[in-house]
Amino acid sequence: MGFDDYCNCNGDKLFVAHAMNILKPVNEDLQPSPAAGEINLFPYSNARLDPFMTNTPVDPTQILEDFDLENFTPYRLAVAAQKLSELLARQYRSHFGISIPDWRVLVHLTQSDGVSIRDIEARVAMEKSKVSRAATRLEEAGLVVKTVNPGDRRLVHLALTDKGRAMMVDLLPLAEAFQDQILEQLGETREGFEAGLDRLLKE
Repeated sequence: MGFDDYCNCNGDKLFVAHAMNILKPVNEDLQPSPAAGEINLFPYSNARLDPFMTNTPVDPTQILEDFDLENFTPYRLAVAAQKLSELLARQYRSHFGISIPDWRVLVHLTQSDGVSIRDIEARVAMEKSKVSRAATRLEEAGLVVKTVNPGDRRLVHLALTDKGRAMMVDLLPLAEAFQDQILEQLGETREGFEAGLDRLLKE
């Protein structure tokens, strides 16, 4: 994953610019203060680029040269997440023939059976179109069943079939074994790592 691939939306570009200290709030009085014990991941959501926020002349070339992408935490987290996702996907793809979107829908349904595509979209961080396509594939494979909400036909609820549940009974131990390998690699850093993730994910 290169820098251009990572900065593929305005939000990421804003985050990078903030990391390079070239952001200044438009009106600091409008910036919300995080509650005690919380961190504000996006303090410059109403910000503009201001390379003249100090009296020191800004050298654009120096800014680019000084930025260390390999040690930029959001980038490192994104790469690590993608790497782990692909490693796990190789296993369930070879054993069960499902894709990453398929897995995300199925594993969500093991936790809350009978939910809408909209709910899954919000929980698993996938676009609605990807969730819909995965649901269609899984329905055709006999792993899930779709039910249209009679009160609002725009809402389609999904639930695992008996075949889908049986497959997940076989698949989930594989996923848990993969997690055990990750935790073993983390060793004594595990508690701090998980505490950090918990804090980030609560934002």
